[in-house]
Amino acid sequence: MSDITVTKTRLFEGIWEGLVTRASGEGMPNIEVTHLEHPVRNTRLTAAPDGTGWVLRVPIPVETIADGVQTYLIRDKDTDEVLEIITLISGEVLADDIRAEMDLLRAELDMLKRAFRRHCIETM
Repeated sequence: MSDITVTKTRLFEGIWEGLVTRASGEGMPNIEVTHLEHPVRNTRLTAAPDGTGWVLRVPIPVETIADGVQTYLIRDKDTDEVLEIITLISGEVLADDIRAEMDLLRAELDMLKRAFRRHCIETM
């Protein structure tokens, strides 16, 4: 079990940023970021200016962005434990999911309206 914690701070201009801390405080963690089991190049881990840990900067490679769900794993290389997951969802898959959710919400709302009307009639 790793003593390393990764906390997302932002995703801006194609660069995912997070704060990496270590409970034991023992040196810089050995972090790896992968997409489909390939290392993400130009990933940087630098000391945080305030000394609270390290800043992890992961540039999302343009060639990995596509329709569907793209997953990037942040791992502790020493223990092979997944510390954080970056997920990007785009394209038609997302549109279909949102439409399905809206249809489900509409159906549930219609059911609640019928039940409420029936309740009002029964209690009059």
